[in-house]
Amino acid sequence: LQTRMQSLQPDPRARYRSVYEALKKMVLTEGLWRPLRGINVTMLGAGPAHALYFACYEKMKKSLSDTFQPGRNSHLANGIAGSVATLLHDAVMNPAEVVKQRLQMFNSPYTSVLGCVRTVHRTEGFGAFYRSYTTQLTMNVPFQAIHFITYELLQEHLNPHRQYNPRSHIVAGAVAGAVAAAATTPLDVCKTLLNTQENTALSSLNIRGHLSGMANAFGTVYQLGGLPGFFKGVQARVIYQMPSTAISWSVYEFFKYFLTKRALERKP
Repeated sequence: LQTRMQSLQPDPRARYRSVYEALKKMVLTEGLWRPLRGINVTMLGAGPAHALYFACYEKMKKSLSDTFQPGRNSHLANGIAGSVATLLHDAVMNPAEVVKQRLQMFNSPYTSVLGCVRTVHRTEGFGAFYRSYTTQLTMNVPFQAIHFITYELLQEHLNPHRQYNPRSHIVAGAVAGAVAAAATTPLDVCKTLLNTQENTALSSLNIRGHLSGMANAFGTVYQLGGLPGFFKGVQARVIYQMPSTAISWSVYEFFKYFLTKRALERKP
């Protein structure tokens, strides 16, 4: 839904006024499973990407907190750790994101993940899978900095003793995801344009070849949609990020608690 709603010049059959209308229209005209297209490539990349992401975050958060504020939680350390963890996460997820968004476009010419990978590699080269990497980082570094700082800040108020508390992890995760998602939507719109290389939008401005670079993406979005264009799909993005970050944090905190508890029980 987010990919479709961020289209700068959508097909008349794929113009949506709300998330509900988009979902209803997609299911009725394209089938029940269409909204889940691209889930396989997302799952393939998410495992290793999130393993690197949380491992890096925990290690750096502890090391930097001990440096900045020994024995205390440092928001600066949380922000820096989240930002550095994003570099590793996006290096793995960016190619998966390119394939996913191309599959999700309206009237996508791609029928499978492997077919999409082969076609993009043959026609645009390997660089196409990382064309939006700098934009992705420009978006995700502030996103994760805001996300982690907000999460840790809320944890200080909701769960000051830092015990395993599913309710606090879910609430803090959802709010942190919503705040970060809304703040970084303009960059996400530019990333979607670079990932999909939306033909209709580029043709209307007589842009030949492939659009690359964040500056070019910003200029194109502004030319086609003005300032409101940078917030296309913000509702879908926030609705997506809230449960996504809530689930991510609650599952992560559960396994951290479970594994730590088992390790302590095994000690003599």
